[in-house]
Amino acid sequence: MIGPSGVVRVMLATRPVDFRKGVDGLAVLVRDALGTDPFSGTVYVFRVSLR
Repeated sequence: MIGPSGVVRVMLATRPVDFRKGVDGLAVLVRDALGTDPFSGTVYVFRVSLR
């Protein structure tokens, strides 16, 4: 298994997300909701919405 080196921040979504947004839509959610750069090296974990 290949793992990250060094310290890695992991952010976990507390609400489900509609995965039909795609990768670009999820990046926009990170940028707008958290005010952070989605390409900063932080790992963002999302929950799928079943509806």
